[in-house]
Amino acid sequence: MSEAVPSRRAVVTGASSGIGRAVALELARRGYDVLVHCRQRVSEANRVVELVRELGREAAVAVADLGDPSQCRQLVDHAWETWGPVDVWIHNAGADVLTGPHRKDPFERKLELLWNVDVRGTVLCTRAIGQYMKKRGSGTIVTVGWDQAETGMEGDSGQLFAATKGAVICFTRALAVDLAPSVRVNCVAPGWIRTSWGATASDYWQQRVLDETPLRRWGTPEDVAAVVAFLCSDQASFITGQTIRVNGGAVRA
Repeated sequence: MSEAVPSRRAVVTGASSGIGRAVALELARRGYDVLVHCRQRVSEANRVVELVRELGREAAVAVADLGDPSQCRQLVDHAWETWGPVDVWIHNAGADVLTGPHRKDPFERKLELLWNVDVRGTVLCTRAIGQYMKKRGSGTIVTVGWDQAETGMEGDSGQLFAATKGAVICFTRALAVDLAPSVRVNCVAPGWIRTSWGATASDYWQQRVLDETPLRRWGTPEDVAAVVAFLCSDQASFITGQTIRVNGGAVRA
């Protein structure tokens, strides 16, 4: 009788909907058990767990506010000690300042939220899980940036996401150097992806997306998930410290 292949374990933050949900399901299809993180949308996260289990993998929910440094550490320790050892950590969680209750907040408040959740949360969680992985001698981390962070976009949102997602991209490169050679760290930078904001965007934005995207369509969460899964695979074993744009070929000056 052949020896059983041990399960691979993944953690996906911000996995109750959108890109995180798609990533959790894609990893499950590729043989990963998945810890589904959410901040407060527990019912949606439980539905993702059900879908993962329907794919024949184990799953559970972890609740944490990644804008709180203490909860970042608690999530990492919980994941490693009760779910892990963790083979893959996908850090997708981010503050919603476009469609949620904070969409009408002043610029300064939006910046504070994005900095606390998207930047500090990413830094604290991935540094901590990276140390666990480095001691074990293996692991993969993927962060989430933005394809226009380095080229710029007009408006408050352009400034907000350039500052915060640009920080994530640059931090990812530095973390990859520190954790090499045993742990790989990369960033995916989505372009126009039809998540909750894209589904309700005005006619102006619908047309602008087509005009700016050579492939002439919105991206989907599944498009991003496929790239994330590739970066976690053995086929990407010589890729680290990179930012992979998933944006339909958009090139901006």
